[in-house]
Amino acid sequence: MEGKYFHHALTILQDVCIGCSNCMRVCPTEALRVRKGKAVLYENRCIDCGECYKVCPVNAIIIEQDDFSKIFNYKRRVALVPAVLLGQFPTDVSPQEVYNTLIELGFTDVFEVESSAEVLKNFINSYVSDSSIPKPVISSFCPAVVRLIQVKFPALVDNIMLLKPPLDLSAIYYKQMLLDQGVDESDIGIFYITPCAAKIAAIKSPVGDDYSEVNGVINMDVIYNKVLRVIKQKTPEETKYKNTCTINPQNILWSLTNGEANQIEGRCLAIDNLHNVIDFLEKLENDEISYVDFLEIRACDEGCAGGVLNSGNRFLTVERLKNRVKNLSAQQASSTVLNNGCFEKYLPIFEQKIAVEPVKPRNMLKLDEDMAKAMKKMERVQRIMKFLPGIDCGTCGAPSCQALAEDIVQGDAAISHCIFIQRTMEQTRQLDPDHSFRIMERIWGKDRFSKTSQKAKGRKRR
Repeated sequence: MEGKYFHHALTILQDVCIGCSNCMRVCPTEALRVRKGKAVLYENRCIDCGECYKVCPVNAIIIEQDDFSKIFNYKRRVALVPAVLLGQFPTDVSPQEVYNTLIELGFTDVFEVESSAEVLKNFINSYVSDSSIPKPVISSFCPAVVRLIQVKFPALVDNIMLLKPPLDLSAIYYKQMLLDQGVDESDIGIFYITPCAAKIAAIKSPVGDDYSEVNGVINMDVIYNKVLRVIKQKTPEETKYKNTCTINPQNILWSLTNGEANQIEGRCLAIDNLHNVIDFLEKLENDEISYVDFLEIRACDEGCAGGVLNSGNRFLTVERLKNRVKNLSAQQASSTVLNNGCFEKYLPIFEQKIAVEPVKPRNMLKLDEDMAKAMKKMERVQRIMKFLPGIDCGTCGAPSCQALAEDIVQGDAAISHCIFIQRTMEQTRQLDPDHSFRIMERIWGKDRFSKTSQKAKGRKRR
């Protein structure tokens, strides 16, 4: 059984937050509220998609990472590099220059994550062709999507593909390769350079697995700036870092929209952008979608090119990666061998480790673990909704009237938090105006009202 709470890479800095409610309004799982003039995270609902991070006007939401100096705790320091990192750089910066600079920064090894997709796509095609597997099969590549399904669409968890993504396979491969070379396991440190918060959370608390082979995570914007600074300051050394595997060009696009779906047999669809994803999953849950074998679903627009930790424009990133594919394809006339055979000897290990445990629904949207109590609470929610205006204005500090009703039955709010109910209760003398004012202060903070009153006094003096 999955643990009760997810690990979260997103943190709200309370001393910076201004309680603007922008984050609350964009959260796809209604995981945010405003209390005492500050954003509050309901951790049991958060999927680490990063939508709140993108809209915060004061940078009060941060994404955790491991300190870069952590890499020096290991003798063999492996950087797992996603293709989208290479797509961030201007066209005059080659992938080889990026590899060389990563070595200069302290890594001893660099490996492109999508290299292992060469093996994975064969496993996926075999998995999808199994008639006993529920269709459509939903890719497990995007951890934000996996967690979204667990929280918001629990009826679809059985459709999630029970195979590890390229990140895990690349970590398994590289670690085993170093062990075969005689490197002590305690000397191996594998670090993933991540384009998003959800992958940090997935590494720290994997879904369907006990642990990750990845020892640390470094945010892509941090690495991008470090690498670009070195490249601008000096000409990279002539000694070039040589990769252990030559990547199949088409796998470079794996993390982009259609990059995975294009390599899977049968009828496949690719959906990106969280709003599109939610709309599609609602249709799938309602049996409005049929005769589809495989779904590639990405939370970010243009796939990982739209990750919140990317520094570059997502459309330029996609263009650069496609150009890189063209150039490499011209150089590699044939890519029929498994990555020049570098994975072949490790296939038995992949077969042993590629599967994950069935994904469990996260009971985070349940009103109570006791079914009878949950039903009573749901009935109360429905009764409360009859009194609420249904316009989802957010003035109550909750993102919707439905969310407020649920908070009320859970004891986290009161019906008087609704500004419309307040006015009605004041007119019928069930609520004193001063009490209404104090309620709003508890939600939005005293400072906001003191600023408003000061402005009003200033206007009166004029």
